[in-house]
Amino acid sequence: MEVKKNDIFTVTITDTGNDGEGIGRVSVPDGKAACAADAAQADALAADTLPAGTLSADTLPVDKLPAAGPDADILPVNTLSAAGPDAAGMDAAGAGGFTLFIKDAVIGDTVQAKVMKAKKHYAYAKLEKVIEPSPFRVTPLCPFSRQCGGCQLQALSYEKQLEFKEKKIRNNLIRIGGLSPERVEEIMEPIIGMDDPWHYRNKAQFPFGTDKDGNVVTGFYAGRTHTIIPNTDCALGVPENRLVLETILSHMKRFHITAYDEQTGTGLLRHVLIRKGFQSGQLMVCLVINGSRFPEEEALADALWQLPGMTSLSVNTNRERTNVILGKKIRVVRGTGFIEDSIGGVTFRISPLSFYQVNPVQTEKLYSQALAYAGLTGTETVWDLYCGIGTISLFLAKQAGKVYGVEIVPDAVRDAQQNARLNGITNAEFFVGKAEEVLPEKYEKEGIHADVIVVDPPRKGCDERCLETMVKMQPERIVYVSCDSATLARDVKWLRERGYEIVKGRGCDMFGGTVHTEVCVKLERRR
Repeated sequence: MEVKKNDIFTVTITDTGNDGEGIGRVSVPDGKAACAADAAQADALAADTLPAGTLSADTLPVDKLPAAGPDADILPVNTLSAAGPDAAGMDAAGAGGFTLFIKDAVIGDTVQAKVMKAKKHYAYAKLEKVIEPSPFRVTPLCPFSRQCGGCQLQALSYEKQLEFKEKKIRNNLIRIGGLSPERVEEIMEPIIGMDDPWHYRNKAQFPFGTDKDGNVVTGFYAGRTHTIIPNTDCALGVPENRLVLETILSHMKRFHITAYDEQTGTGLLRHVLIRKGFQSGQLMVCLVINGSRFPEEEALADALWQLPGMTSLSVNTNRERTNVILGKKIRVVRGTGFIEDSIGGVTFRISPLSFYQVNPVQTEKLYSQALAYAGLTGTETVWDLYCGIGTISLFLAKQAGKVYGVEIVPDAVRDAQQNARLNGITNAEFFVGKAEEVLPEKYEKEGIHADVIVVDPPRKGCDERCLETMVKMQPERIVYVSCDSATLARDVKWLRERGYEIVKGRGCDMFGGTVHTEVCVKLERRR
């Protein structure tokens, strides 16, 4: 029987998908062999075509398989590692059933769900009703968690969130990195969880718009839309966010200031960026506007300066019809153009455009793990690739002989240089450019070697030319920090095939309530 849109299923959730959706399965007869072939084919694709770390649900090849209808029997699902409509998700189907991916359902729930989009062997379904709640289900702290979509796991207990993230890392190392389950068990250390998984974000960017009654609103976009859900008090952000936003909304109402309209390209205020230094207590507010000036700026500054810690108010101009939040031009209205914060005894100067980890408490734990994996004694030459404003570089410099940082964003390099001076660190040097271009030049033309290389690339992972130069430089150790364990696993596989072996690894949860996590691994050169 064909599964189609609006079919209703009752199903028990026994796994969690890569996007935080619950995974359940209904039985289908005589389907095991076909789905086993699907999983094998998905494995091959995952190994060969994984530039972004996942397979597209729309392009995943599957063989024909008899599908179940709404009257199919309910079967238990095998408990797998974190899955999605990709290779791992097909493993769930491979156990002999039609797979449902159900947003807002958590592992252990028995739910009623309506199919919204059906494929041949899996479907996306909407949670209609929780028939029997999971022992791992908790009441979300945020009343908007289902609509917002920013916190995909907020209804799942934090202990179970950590388990999901740990399994996700391990699964990627096995399926994509080519490690055996036994080897993964041997090298992986327990994930570093958060003491308090709420109010941990030091940065937030709030879009502004107008509701159907003509009122200016701010909050977050509903999942997969640009519809704003009014909310000034995100449970992941700092309490000061609400005070700043309410002050700006009041100012806009008083002076009849319009919000930006994406459809027409008219209106003034697009976004408000707020940053807080957790150690310093300093607050930064940056108004992103479709113009050059914000009405009655001084009056707004007066109001904002009533808030404790207020340090910087600036205006960023962005007149482009684009989804990119920040423009290139920033003007300081009052105070400094930056705030300061410290991690592990190192002070950083942070501007509106700076990249700075959003969870400073966990960042210190993550960087301490990277420092431990680097195994520095005080004499080593260390390269820090994708260094940003020098957060890891300066952390490492305290125990290294010399640190070289590489970053493509010129402003970030200037910040890194300023941060080195601010901390009296003289053994760190920074270069502007792509890691895959700077590293070969410095190694091949200038002969600068590396005892240890630390990489913290963007989500897409390392460029292959960069990896090639890293191998040519033959560092004793490579420490790889990543926000995407899939692309990390891909690059680990590449390095393992060229003389390096992964010897330690550990997840660090920086993003409670969401599906995302950081991971740090240590590779050593084989003798």
